[in-house]
Amino acid sequence: MSELLNTIKEAVVNRKRKEIEGLVSEAIEARIDPATIINKGLIEAMDVVGKQFSTGDIFVPEMLASALTMKMGLDKVKPLLKSADQPSRGTVLMGTVKGDMHDIGKNIVNMMLEGAGFTVVDLGVDLTLEKLMAEIENLKPDLLGLSALLTTTMPEMERAIRVIGEKGLRKDIKIMVGGAPISKAFAEKIGADGHGADAAEAVDLAKRLIGE
Repeated sequence: MSELLNTIKEAVVNRKRKEIEGLVSEAIEARIDPATIINKGLIEAMDVVGKQFSTGDIFVPEMLASALTMKMGLDKVKPLLKSADQPSRGTVLMGTVKGDMHDIGKNIVNMMLEGAGFTVVDLGVDLTLEKLMAEIENLKPDLLGLSALLTTTMPEMERAIRVIGEKGLRKDIKIMVGGAPISKAFAEKIGADGHGADAAEAVDLAKRLIGE
């Protein structure tokens, strides 16, 4: 069993997209518990990938390829899981702020978060405050991730955090921000709980904010 799980892990780390679905199917046929396939195969692999990225051993294209490989495996095994069988680390609401249509970075973060065991709800791009507030009140997520690539849309992050506070919801949700022009200083200035400079850092931050 451990040998097959290690092979799955290595397939994700080494970006073997053509092999991952067959390997996961083999693990399922071998009656390996679906949660074990996810935790010991896919999630552990993304932990390795995150560390490789943080140390500069791989770069964004390689990280994205591993994340896509992981997602292919995850999609194969997810239908076999009952929600009670695989507890989520927490629910993360993600979106690119109003006026900004960029989503590549956000999508990489989404996949990395899913790979780390979080439940991710993606609200897409050009996210209006009205939609954001409705989803926060409806889903009551543990964490909100806001992304921006254009400097002209950065004030939307501050506006969103202010409105969340005005609605009395700020104490119930942690907020992280990211995107090329976003800095730690800007995150602190607008009242966010943290800033992820890249996808690997965003996942580590999410784990810390939710208390893991």
